[in-house]
Amino acid sequence: MTLTQWASALEASGIGDWMRSSALAYPVVNVIHLLGLTLLVGPIVLLDLRLLGAGRQFPLPLVSASLTRFAIVGLTLLLGSGSLLFSADAGPLIRNPILLWKLACIAFAIINALLFRALWNRQLLYWDTQPPVFGRAQALLSMAIWLTVGTLGRWIAYG
Repeated sequence: MTLTQWASALEASGIGDWMRSSALAYPVVNVIHLLGLTLLVGPIVLLDLRLLGAGRQFPLPLVSASLTRFAIVGLTLLLGSGSLLFSADAGPLIRNPILLWKLACIAFAIINALLFRALWNRQLLYWDTQPPVFGRAQALLSMAIWLTVGTLGRWIAYG
């Protein structure tokens, strides 16, 4: 089964049909998607700004632990709601280059976040006195990628 065939089958499935035919399903899931975006991007941008040197009066390990929880909840909501939204129109969407770029950026952002945790999580206590240049570059990259994901998500409707 090709990716296009899989997408068409998903669109024809009960979930895809429910998302298209229910008066509430698509709008409610869309609001959940927006909530997920807010819970992900808001904390990520705040954490990345802290990693870049803003708000030094707040201890970085505490900021990181607190904001990461919200970001994980947001990402979970986004992945679940995004899958449901995709199912409503999967056939055409799978051929939309904007969606494919968005998915690639999401994968890249998640890899960047996991790599950041693996490389720097133990050094957060000393970050303000000895900030690693590559770590700060990753924080800047993180902000750029997640903001790009949100922008591409909005552009899908117009592509």
